[in-house]
This record gives sequence, C-alpha cells and structure tokens, in this order.
Amino acid sequence: MKKWLLVTFATLCVLALMYYGGSQLYSLAYSEGYTVGYPEGETVGYDHGYSAGHEAGYDSGEQDGYTSGKQDGYDEGYPAGREYGYDEGMEAGLGHGYTLKDPTYRQLVDFMREDNTNENEYVEDVYVCSHFARDVCNNAEQQGLRCGFVIINHPEGTHTIIAFDTIDKGLLFFEPQSDERVRPVVGTRYYQCVDPRPGYYYAQPPYDDTINEILVVW
Repeated sequence: MKKWLLVTFATLCVLALMYYGGSQLYSLAYSEGYTVGYPEGETVGYDHGYSAGHEAGYDSGEQDGYTSGKQDGYDEGYPAGREYGYDEGMEAGLGHGYTLKDPTYRQLVDFMREDNTNENEYVEDVYVCSHFARDVCNNAEQQGLRCGFVIINHPEGTHTIIAFDTIDKGLLFFEPQSDERVRPVVGTRYYQCVDPRPGYYYAQPPYDDTINEILVVW
C-alpha cells in the first residue's frame, strides 16, 4: 500500500513539473515569438497595406482630383479670362471684325459733318483719291463704324470713293474729296453720278470715266 502511494505521489510530482514547465516554456515561447514576430509583421503588413492603399487611392484620387480641379479651374478662369480678353481686344482691335457696326443715316451724316478729310489738299502722285478714301475709312473705324473702300474702274484707270451700308437707307456712296453723294451705275459716266453740292458744278473730265466695274471692299 505504501509502495503504491509513493508511486502515485511521484507520478503526480512528475506531472506537476511537466505542467509547470510546459506552461513556462509556452509563456517563454509566446513572449519570444511575439517579440520577434510583431515588429516584423507590422513592418511587412504596413508596407504592403500602404503600398496597395496608396496605389488605389492615387489612381482614384488622381482622376477625381484632375476632373474636379479642371472643372473648378475652367469655371473660375474662363469668365475672368474672357472678360480680360474682351476688354483687351476691344481696345487693341477696335475697327476690326465684329467690333464695327453699320450706322444709321443720322449717324452717317453726323460723322461726315465732323470728319475733315475733305479739307486735305490733293497732291498729284502723293495724296490722291485713294488716300482720301483710306483716311475716311480709318476715321470711321475709329468711331466703330463700318466703311467700305470702293474702287471704280473705268477705261482710263480707276477712281476710289467710300460707302456706308446704313441701317435705314441702305448702301450709300460718297466722294471723300468733297463729301458729296455718289450714285454709281455701271455704263454711266462717273461725273454724272455725283450729286454736286448746291451751287457747285461737277465738271466733265477730259477723259472717259464711264464706269466698267464697282468693287466694294469692307
């Protein structure tokens, strides 16, 4: 009986030692494994997650950010740029393109009355009919009015006058050297087409000025 009790007690001691030792070994192994594995796992996991997240976020963010930024920039920049460009264009380009307008007959009369080009001196081969027409056109454009540069072809050469396409009375021609109204018709002598001012006689020239062609350049 005593012998059996001794064997049993010894067995229990062995088992207790094994349990206690195993528990200590487990704790030691767990602690050692955690100490070694956690930093390594954290580093690897962080790197992998950051890389994947950054790539996905960048692809999505780049597209969304680009689209949003482009739209915001357009919404803000277009009106400001258009307003600035329009103002600059009006100042630099007045007298060109859509900035010109056809006058009313009243506006035309007022312009012709104020313009003094007809007072310039005619100088052969220096300042002639084409120069008169050019200057009136330039002066009209400075006022925002559309003026036509008109070339009259006849057997002896050419003559240059001006024209305005008025809103209320249609296309009207004028002699820029005298501001007289002209009604050019192909096949008619030019001097016969001029409406002379009261008390002024438009003399017949010593050459054939029969109109062959009328060219209007706007």
